[in-house]
Amino acid sequence: MAERSQLCWERCYGVAQKRLPVLQWLPKYSLQWVQLDLIAGLTVGLTVVPQALAYAEVAGLPVQYGLYSSFMGCFVYCLLGTSKDVTLGPTAIMSLLVSSYAFHDPVYAILLSFLSGCIQIVMGLLHLGLFLDFISYPVIKGFTSAAAVTIGFNQVKSLLGLQKIPRQFFLQLYYTFYRIGETRAADAILGVLCLVVLVGLQQMKNHVSRAYRMERLSVRIGQLVVWATATARNALVVLFAGLVAYSFQVTGSQPFTLTGAVPQGLPPFQPPPFSKATVNGTVSFGQMAQAMGAGLAVVPLMGLLETIAIAKAFASQNNYQIDPNQELLAMGFTNLLGSFVSSYPVTGSFGRTALNAQTSVCTPAGGLLTGVLVLLSLAYLTSLFYFIPKAALAAVIICAVAPMFDARIFHTLWRVKRLDLVPLCVTFFLCFWEVQYGIMAGVLVSGLVLLYPIARPQIKVLEYEALLLQPASGLYFPAIEFIRETVQKHALSASRSRSVILDCTHVSSIDYTVVMGLSELLQEFQSRRISLVFISLQAHVLQVLLAAELEGFCYFSRLEDAVKSLKEELHRPNEALFDDSSDALLPSGIIQ
Repeated sequence: MAERSQLCWERCYGVAQKRLPVLQWLPKYSLQWVQLDLIAGLTVGLTVVPQALAYAEVAGLPVQYGLYSSFMGCFVYCLLGTSKDVTLGPTAIMSLLVSSYAFHDPVYAILLSFLSGCIQIVMGLLHLGLFLDFISYPVIKGFTSAAAVTIGFNQVKSLLGLQKIPRQFFLQLYYTFYRIGETRAADAILGVLCLVVLVGLQQMKNHVSRAYRMERLSVRIGQLVVWATATARNALVVLFAGLVAYSFQVTGSQPFTLTGAVPQGLPPFQPPPFSKATVNGTVSFGQMAQAMGAGLAVVPLMGLLETIAIAKAFASQNNYQIDPNQELLAMGFTNLLGSFVSSYPVTGSFGRTALNAQTSVCTPAGGLLTGVLVLLSLAYLTSLFYFIPKAALAAVIICAVAPMFDARIFHTLWRVKRLDLVPLCVTFFLCFWEVQYGIMAGVLVSGLVLLYPIARPQIKVLEYEALLLQPASGLYFPAIEFIRETVQKHALSASRSRSVILDCTHVSSIDYTVVMGLSELLQEFQSRRISLVFISLQAHVLQVLLAAELEGFCYFSRLEDAVKSLKEELHRPNEALFDDSSDALLPSGIIQ
């Protein structure tokens, strides 16, 4: 009885460990881990606060919603996440999607977070992460590159201090140049200066060498100062710009466009809004969901895609394993619970995750300090956000999204496989029109590229007096007409009809439409009194063909047996083709 209870307890604890990964690393937590996690949490916290304010601008929401979206993921992921490096929060791509589907309305954004969380939790419980397999790498690159251009150019108006610029990309492009003469000199100078400083600090960080213990203390301290300054560059630049704006405010003049008043205090904990009151009446939940439309599919899937891709990359780099479905649950619960604190949808952040890894974070507990810093900022520092110039936030966003544009992918695909440029370019250009159209069109084109080899399989043709046809893959219904045309072209349309041997060595599957097509082909061969035989059929393919009871169906396990049978049937014992050797069948080419 005691052994059975012990076994039951072990199983329950194993299930709990799988669903609550914190139980796996918490018993092993050490003082050294505490130190490294605190450093990582502080470093990421100094980055996430200015980025959160900036990404809220990208989402078309008041800046405080960026902070509302930045702390729930820190606490939830600590309990449910399987990657020590990943940080959840607002990102450039997710903010762009929220801007497209939430209509710059916090009510829609919060409801979108709730519904996205519910969908992601269901997908995680049902292990539906496989849907990501249908989004190809060129589609992802096309979307992220277009998002980088869209988000970056969207900040040009703030960088130059321009007003009344539409958000639609092409209109934005036109009106930005049309109103370039209305540029505010102070905003432009400050914005360009912030850009220069951010780029310079990033280059310093890239070129600073790692400090080793054998080096002098002064060298190690200098390298640490440079690294810390470059790492906290976003916070330092925003702080510097805010101080400059405040100094002008004290003197009685204000040449910059400021962020403005930000409500102080933590967001109330309350259910997400399931309706919206307007001057024309109340918009119901169903109407709101219908208005968001494709966003209810695009936002959860893109959030999943971004998080899993980041988690897998850093898991591979740092030699540990992640559970994609558990990651999906962690993100789902973050979005679900986040909607109760006025958060818009969040996902994994590549930049902050990389920063987390660089500071040698040991466990997801590093995110706890990050979350606390965000809460402290909301509780006590929001009055200071008033003086942050919008040009400085625009510079932070531009520097954050610039690495997302990968110009090399176009050259790489041109060298590797030019056909993959089609979904890449379709996604890239259509995303400037509407994000959802770009992604859906890219996935559709990728599907067509994937299906083309199925509809037109590679067929090896060995040709002399008889034909040996060898399909390179499984036979499915889109390919049957191509198979029939190939056979008719080489065997039935010639001046003298020839027998055909269909080599099914590489045919691993077959469907009913193909069976019917082969039946019609067999009847056509019988009407001409020539043979169509099959060789090297795999067991399950043979079972399908035998179950169909095809008239005239004949098969052999080896090529030699088929050649011998045809030789006896044709009564041509001296024909060079049938010399009991498969070497007599010489290749004449490959049909694509």
